[in-house]
Parts: sequence; C-alpha cells; structure tokens
Amino acid sequence: MMISPRRYLAIALPLLLANMPTTGFAQSVPYGTPISIEQAKQAVKAAAAEMHKRNLEMTIAVVDSGSNLVYLERADQAGIGTIDAAIGKAKAANGIKSPTKAIQDLIVTQNQISLLGVPGAFPVEGGVPLIIDNKVVGAIGASGGMLPDDGAVATAGAKALLK
Repeated sequence: MMISPRRYLAIALPLLLANMPTTGFAQSVPYGTPISIEQAKQAVKAAAAEMHKRNLEMTIAVVDSGSNLVYLERADQAGIGTIDAAIGKAKAANGIKSPTKAIQDLIVTQNQISLLGVPGAFPVEGGVPLIIDNKVVGAIGASGGMLPDDGAVATAGAKALLK
C-alpha cells in the first residue's frame, strides 16, 4: 500500500516538529477553550507595543483554537499583503501548536524542502501559539517587518497571555 506524498507529510510534519526545540511551546499541549476577544486584544496590545518599539508598520492577527480569525489590527502604513500573511502565520502556528519558525528551521537547517508543499504550513517566522493555563487557545501572527521582527512581535503578544 502506497501512502500519498501529501498524506506522508501530514503524518511526518508533527513528528518532525515534536523533536525540535520551540521557544518553550510543546506540541503535546492540548487545545483549550477558544480565545476571547478581550484576550486577543490583550495579546495584540502587547505585540503592538513591541512593533512600535521597533518603529515598524505591521499587521497583527489572532485566531482561536479552531483557526478562526478573532481579531486583526493593521498599522496605517502596513502593506496590504501583510494581512493575509499575518492570518496565515497565526493559522499555521495554531495548527502545529508551535511557532512557525520551527517549520522555517526544518527547511533551512535540515533541508526539509518537501515541507513547502504542506498546505497551510506557512514556513516563515512570525506565528506563535497562544497558551493559557497550559492549553493552546489560539495563535498570533505578525507580518510587515523582517522575519526576526515578525517573530519578536508575535512572541511579545504570546508572552502577554502566558499564565
């Protein structure tokens, strides 16, 4: 019995990511009650503070544990393309329960280029799961800066909710 490449990647990606260090987030963390709008705004407020500190114009998006958009904030001069990128990063981080930088690192450092074909993988830094009471309640995505800036802004938002 042959396994299709898409099915193989759907099975292999979580296994590969489970063995990667991921800035304090673990795939074994269960999903929790979806993030509230108030919590999403709290995360975006912290992320926006980091964005302003870096003198950037970005879009910041929060999705709930079902990957549904809950809240989005776009700076006045952020590019229109940053909207879909921020949402995509948030959805990907929620889907793998790890920062999207983990996918980027697998591709860059371990030559796992086949991950580029995984639908919704979004293999660039800037998406981070949101953890409350040791449960993934959603994720935050940031877009508009260089990748390390996107990651730092999203991480600042995620840290605001850690309990």
